[in-house]
Amino acid sequence: MTEPLADTIAGKLLVAMPGIGDPRFNRSVIMMCAHDSEHAMGVVVNKPKSDITLSDVLGHLGLEAEGSVAERIVLDGGPVRPDRGFVLHSEDFIAGNATQVVAPGIRLTATRDVLIAVAGEHAPRRFVLALGCSGWGAGQLENELKRNAWLVVDAHDAIVFDDSHEDKWTRAIKTLGFDPAQLMGEQGRA
Repeated sequence: MTEPLADTIAGKLLVAMPGIGDPRFNRSVIMMCAHDSEHAMGVVVNKPKSDITLSDVLGHLGLEAEGSVAERIVLDGGPVRPDRGFVLHSEDFIAGNATQVVAPGIRLTATRDVLIAVAGEHAPRRFVLALGCSGWGAGQLENELKRNAWLVVDAHDAIVFDDSHEDKWTRAIKTLGFDPAQLMGEQGRA
């Protein structure tokens, strides 16, 4: 059994600092879905995949989307399990134990049930589909936080769900009360 953390960041947004050192996470905003003493897992919410739509993903599963849903973009959720879909959605959809509470108003479902709902008439009011997720082993994320690679920000529905992906990083930082231009790209050296 994993040990709960008193200072868990599950339910928060993880925002990449300038100069994070990993181009895969440059200017990333990650909705943290799980964080305990053994691992951490989240979904990048601001990196659209340019070569795939929701219709493409659903078609691969033998499903057909209705109306404007078909052309919705799909996000690159991170480098782990890029072949698996993760749907962050509003709380008006639930697939039993397969749906995880992430934050107030935000749920995660990674089963076919949510994709069937999205393709039909029972889609959650708000949702984003990401292929892949971001994951860390025991102590890995804590070490990155100590190195100031990430900022931790309260989750905001608009940052998670809206289509304005290009400015989510800036908006997430501004929720802390300062402008991203105030962040230094690299630590000073003595």
